[in-house]
Amino acid sequence: MSEKAKIKLLIVDDHAVVREGLKQIFSTTHDIVIAGEAATGLEAIRLSRQLNCNMVLLEVALPDRNGIEVLKQMKDELPAISVVMFSHFPEDQYAVRAHKAGASGYITKRYSPADIIAAVRQVATGLKYISPTLAQELANNLGKEHEGELHKTLSDREFQTLTMIASGKSVSDIAKELSLSVKTISEYRARLLFKMKLRHNAEVTHYAIKNQLVE
Repeated sequence: MSEKAKIKLLIVDDHAVVREGLKQIFSTTHDIVIAGEAATGLEAIRLSRQLNCNMVLLEVALPDRNGIEVLKQMKDELPAISVVMFSHFPEDQYAVRAHKAGASGYITKRYSPADIIAAVRQVATGLKYISPTLAQELANNLGKEHEGELHKTLSDREFQTLTMIASGKSVSDIAKELSLSVKTISEYRARLLFKMKLRHNAEVTHYAIKNQLVE
């Protein structure tokens, strides 16, 4: 395979041991090369601009920014780049939201090295990667409302605010991190509380932990 045809992959995960493991997995292939690695969302965005990579394997839970937000910015700036989300969060929690935001695939860390390689190769052909678990989840929920899964009714910003509140951050902390006003974040909080029929931050945290939306 020519160098031009190779899959040039940027690995994004905040755990060095995970990045090393992924590099070891892809070192067994002839068609996938590691173009670079990043531990944060901002570093990932910077490297995606600088490196000649055509695919990103992107963790959802990053220390500085939510992976879905990183995904959106990457796709806005580099529409041709393919992004596969890679996380320990189950498919039913983040996969649909990731696909809607522009991801070409979503695979969890419980899958085998062979599955991860297959997902990357499938996306490289221009196809979407949907795991058997997600396919079954989508089939099971055809025609159903989001009863019992109220977080799926939230906008991306409302959902992000929910996960950050559940991680122990205050409204002012969230506003500073997202470069938004405290008033704007307070509005997101009010809307998510209303939509989810919750009363305060403690109930938000309880809901997020119960539904595996935060670590």
